[in-house]
Amino acid sequence: MFKRRFWAVILLLVSALVGYFVYSTTNLNVGTSETASTTVNSKYNFKLGLDLNGGIELIYKADTTGIAASDVSGKMNSLKNLINDRVNVFGVSEPIIQVETVGLIGGNSSEQLIVDLPGMTDIAGAIAQVGKTYVLEFKFLKKELENSTSSDPLTNNSFESTGLTGALLEKSTLEFNQTTGEPNVSLQFNKEGSDLFAKITKENIGRRLAIFLDGKVMSMPVIREEISGGKASISGGFTGTSGVKEAKDLVNNLNLGALPIPIELISTQSIGASLGVEAVRASAHAGLWAFIVIAIFLIFWYRLPGLLAVISLSIYVAINLALFKLIPVTLTAAGIAGFILSLGMAVDANILIFERMREELARGRVLADAIKEGFARAWLSIRDSNTSSIITAIILYAFSSTPVVKGFAFVFGLGVVVSMFTAITASRTLLLAIKHDNAGRIIHFLFNSGANK
Repeated sequence: MFKRRFWAVILLLVSALVGYFVYSTTNLNVGTSETASTTVNSKYNFKLGLDLNGGIELIYKADTTGIAASDVSGKMNSLKNLINDRVNVFGVSEPIIQVETVGLIGGNSSEQLIVDLPGMTDIAGAIAQVGKTYVLEFKFLKKELENSTSSDPLTNNSFESTGLTGALLEKSTLEFNQTTGEPNVSLQFNKEGSDLFAKITKENIGRRLAIFLDGKVMSMPVIREEISGGKASISGGFTGTSGVKEAKDLVNNLNLGALPIPIELISTQSIGASLGVEAVRASAHAGLWAFIVIAIFLIFWYRLPGLLAVISLSIYVAINLALFKLIPVTLTAAGIAGFILSLGMAVDANILIFERMREELARGRVLADAIKEGFARAWLSIRDSNTSSIITAIILYAFSSTPVVKGFAFVFGLGVVVSMFTAITASRTLLLAIKHDNAGRIIHFLFNSGANK
């Protein structure tokens, strides 16, 4: 009994600390400058979606020069998916990324990429979150300039395209020259890129192949022999104390995905929330009153187990809110709905446990055995129902193409997992920590339901 009470005390203390963390780092003053507070706790504040707290909108213009009209749509969709992967790594930040054709159809039209990032007020930070848009290209120095002695500087017109770009890149790694110690960026192309690179080097031995990064020549080696395996290297452009960091940043950004189309940032603006601060406060008040009503029902109907269930649900809420802050999860109206839905399932789990306990008591079992048997019998139903819910959440997350549905699925799945923990672990620990005087009529009353005396 002492061991059970010890773990119950530890559980309550840890839960209290989690609850204090959530309370002390929460600021619901959305839609104002207070949201961007630079206090120590501001980084743990809830991230709210565009519908609740607005954000930053970035508009990029795509350079489709040299791309066949039939290929533009496919490359723009690839660009959209790549940027989404950059800003939505876990699928829970819920950005809105759109492709739009601007202007008249034909030669006067242009392609734009619109990126809406929720909960951000710092435009520079938003641009950094999208990431530096490196454009990697391989070009030949024109043959007539190969042996030129002119001192005129080389321009873009001095080179001709090879068709090999960063879109065919599989991965990049940071390496160091064993002789000089200087950093190099090693490139590995995919199958299509490897075949093209081998063909280029085989048919153009003796020519200079320039490696361009964002329009700047990083290196211009002479092709000495056919290079198979699809490997290339960028060297010579990373010098000084910041050279290693520049090379690391380049590797990270190239591995995030080379852009299939060059883009240029042409507009930035802050966008307002469609629901705003009043909706957040109304949702918080509604959730609080719903919790109070559920707590009153549980305590009235299930008495002492109901009181412990309320404590267990409080632990559930604290853990979920803490995870929302730490992951972090961007909360929209859809995400809040997923959280409330998982809260209802957590209540269901406790009710199943208590009903099984009541059945065991009616069969004449002593209280301690009724609690253990009640949990054992309820666990099978809780396991099966929650497993089906988790599978549903995984399918929604994996196959959905919209960030809103992904966010809902993630929040719902996370809530179901936490509810299983609190229903089986927290409720069980608290119930078993109570002194079970089976001869006492008070204990018998406290462990019966509202339908029994």
